[in-house]
Order: sequence, then structure tokens, then C-alpha cells
Amino acid sequence: MAVIAIDLGGTKALGAVFDASGKMCARQVELLDGAKGDAVGDIVLDLIKALCGSCRGERVEAVGICVPGIVFSKQDVVWAPNIPGWERYPLKKRISGLVGPDVKVEIESDRTCYILGEVWKGAAKGCGNAIYIAVGTGIGVGILVDGRVLHGAEDIIGAAGWMALHYPYQQEYIPTGCFEYYASGNGIATQIHRALRCNRNYTGVLSGRPIDEITSHDVFDAYHKGDRLAAKVLDKAVEMWGMAAANLVSILNPEKVIFGGGVFGPAEEFIGRIYDEACKWGAAYSDGSRGVPRLRGSGRSCSLWFGLSGFQDYRTTREVGRPCVDIQHHQFSSRLAPGWRFSGWRCFPWLRFSDS
Repeated sequence: MAVIAIDLGGTKALGAVFDASGKMCARQVELLDGAKGDAVGDIVLDLIKALCGSCRGERVEAVGICVPGIVFSKQDVVWAPNIPGWERYPLKKRISGLVGPDVKVEIESDRTCYILGEVWKGAAKGCGNAIYIAVGTGIGVGILVDGRVLHGAEDIIGAAGWMALHYPYQQEYIPTGCFEYYASGNGIATQIHRALRCNRNYTGVLSGRPIDEITSHDVFDAYHKGDRLAAKVLDKAVEMWGMAAANLVSILNPEKVIFGGGVFGPAEEFIGRIYDEACKWGAAYSDGSRGVPRLRGSGRSCSLWFGLSGFQDYRTTREVGRPCVDIQHHQFSSRLAPGWRFSGWRCFPWLRFSDS
């Protein structure tokens, strides 16, 4: 039995074949080269054909596809904002037409694939309740509650970039949301661009470079060289990551929370600080303990691939690995901090309560 997994991004499609044990048997990469609409669908289909040919007689039982967007399960269509012409693209219909009715086809968002992979064999193995916070270009959250991945009424659950973590509201939050504006990969770059433009006398590590070309990775590098503006930007990101973790833990009560994505390679060094920040905001229990477990580094994980295939092989191929941070539910902090009270929901006139 073989399973094909496809990781579709905005610039390339990566495919792999896995056996029943989770072993990767073959892999292949195809560049999109600016393709749009059906042309991208054709690339995905050609990749699946090539991978089927590498199965060496093994029957392909399922195909799993991860997309950088939203899968509308009721209509079986995909919205991928980084792929032109994929506003409501019928990807599942096209793939099912290729592989036939006997092969199961599953399409999910990347954040859902992350959490599924971690639960199978990774940092959240054996958990019935877990959260994966993916911090990359944007920020999304995969959520597992009582053994089931949540999707929400419109399949857009986990759009955590829009979490309201900073007051007052600013117009700059409109395109990406408050959380992403400060703490995503693009957000960190945006914050350093703003800081450099506001500090004309700056002579630090990043001076003399075209401001708009500076990336989040440059910010981490400057931080390690003692740059004060880089430190200020990353201090804000750490604050946001801690607040978000505390909010999610208080609402969802997971056994584990896993930080991953492209930013949580260099950001892994801030685990302790993120934990301290989360403890300030976490829910307080009657015994005085905090509902924010201790954080620990958990190495690199291939959660995306194995969430796609239904299998996971934790700590394998570095090229497709995702660094992550593990927060364990059973290791509570005993810190105390003031709690919050909400007197009403006047800012949410659409909110209704029911006795049922």
C-alpha cells in the first residue's frame, strides 16, 4: 500500500510517496514558474502521475494534498490567494478524475496537515487535544480537539493572524491582521522597515542596506550581532507569541502546543521568553497554578508531509523539516498574575447567547 502526498506552495509543488510505516520511498519537486489557474492544476496532476510511476507495483490507496489557502469542503473547491485563478478551484474533482474512484483523495490546508502529522508520530503523538501554531510568511493554527481536527462553519478556522493582541486598532492591520502584522515573517520585516525609517540617525548592522530588501532572517542575524532595533522588533514578536499561546491554551485546553513554520528555526532560541510571557496571561486555576505548560524545543519535524499522507515520520528529511517548540499541558507553572474580567460584549452586536 502506498500513499502520495503533495505539498503545493505559491512557487513550487513537492511530492512524495510513503509506505504504510511512514517511510518516504520517493520524492519529486516541480516549479510553478508563474503558472496560473488550470496550468497549476496540470502541474499537480503531472506530479501525481510521476509519483504513481515510482510506486513499483505498490497500489496507491490515497492521495493527500496540502494547499496554501482554504479548502471549502462543502463545495470541494480551493481558494489559494498566492495562486492566480484559484479563487474557487475544483482541485479535488481534477485529481479524482485522474486517479479513479478507488483512490481516496483528501485536500486540506497546511495548518490542518501540520497538526495531523504531529499527532500521528510527532511532538503531539498520542494527544487528543493539541494545537500547531505555524509562523511563516503568515500565521495559522491547526487545532485538534477531542481527537478531531476543527474546520469551522466556513472552513476558515485557525486564521490566527487576525487575533487582536494590541490596542488601539490600526488601519495597518487590515491586510493581514494584528498578530501577523507584528509576529509573522513578513510582519517582522515590516516592523524593522518602519523602525529604520523612523530612526534616521541609526548606524547599526542594517544601515546602508535598501530598507525594503531586509527580511526577517536579516533581523535575526542583526539581533545576534547586538543590534538594538532588531532586538526591539523581536521583543515585540516574543510578546505576541506568548500572548497568543496563552489565549489559545485558555480557550482550548490542549495537552500540547507546537510552534513551527519557517520563523521557528531562528525563533526557537526564544522559547523560554515566550513561556514567561505566556505565563503572565494564562488562565489561573483554583490551586493557583497557570494553564500554560512549560515549553521545550523538540527538534525538526516533517509534520506537513505526514499529515498529508496520513502518516508521519518525526525527525526525518531536513529539507522538508519544520522546527517546532513543544508546550506540554501537564507541566504547569505556579506563577500568579491578575486575571481579566469582561463586563459585556458591546463591541460584538452580532453575538447571541442560547440556553440550549
